Amino acid sequence: MSLGKIIILAIVQGLAELLPVSSSAHVVVAERLMGLDASSPQMTLLLVMLHSGTMLAVIVYFWKQWRRTYFRNAESFGQIALRLIFATILTGIVGEIVIKIIEKTILRGIPHAEIEDLFNHLEWIAPALAAAGLLILIAGLLKREPIVNDGEPNMKQAGLIGAMQGFCLPFRGFSRSGATISTGMLAGIAKERAETFSFALAVILTPPVVAREMLRLVHAEHINGGLNLASAMVPGLVGAGCSFLAGLLALKWLSKWLEGGRWYLFGIYCLVAALAVLALHHAGY
Repeated sequence: MSLGKIIILAIVQGLAELLPVSSSAHVVVAERLMGLDASSPQMTLLLVMLHSGTMLAVIVYFWKQWRRTYFRNAESFGQIALRLIFATILTGIVGEIVIKIIEKTILRGIPHAEIEDLFNHLEWIAPALAAAGLLILIAGLLKREPIVNDGEPNMKQAGLIGAMQGFCLPFRGFSRSGATISTGMLAGIAKERAETFSFALAVILTPPVVAREMLRLVHAEHINGGLNLASAMVPGLVGAGCSFLAGLLALKWLSKWLEGGRWYLFGIYCLVAALAVLALHHAGY
């Protein structure tokens, strides 16, 4: 893949990461428009590496805020760590169940089928975007008052967010941040707190997802030597660096817009994007 295409995908990922519009769906659509196979092991590894780059940008950007809330003392850290671990466990359980159900139903009868095979099908991305859009609209329009507590998710709320994140894993288009933040809002968490918890949860999830895609690439191409694996990783590392820089630039101005109290607008965008993706599918992409 050319350096120019990697940079384009990195910029798309970086600009879309903070917003609840499914950055991975935007990258997959961009791949299809450039004639790339979004379901191949190389491309799915590139996708998670791009995501890793923007997750690093998120850590750099949110670090001061996390330090004031999650790391202000040992008690606060212990409480939030327990909730993040609990949510992550539920993410793994729910995600694995959903993946197995899809592989036994939708992908049944397809030799060597994997969940990543869905990433190359815009007809699946479109309804996922629409579903995310509806959830965001509901959360944004209901405007439920936050439950009065210490401001952070309790165990039940953390579990709901973690379970929703697990449900998002197999689907490109079902915005992870949009779904988890909306779930938190509907569960009675202030949007700012739900956003902070959602991104912290994503940071924890990113390393095992990257490791899974590396193993998938090794298995698919029968790579036995470190040199070959390193060569396969080069596009991902370049993309991760570019998406990190793009993410930092985007975060500086997108964050203010995100906190503007118009959450429902992202739902409308997802619905419009779903129609656009469906049109691209019918156009032959």
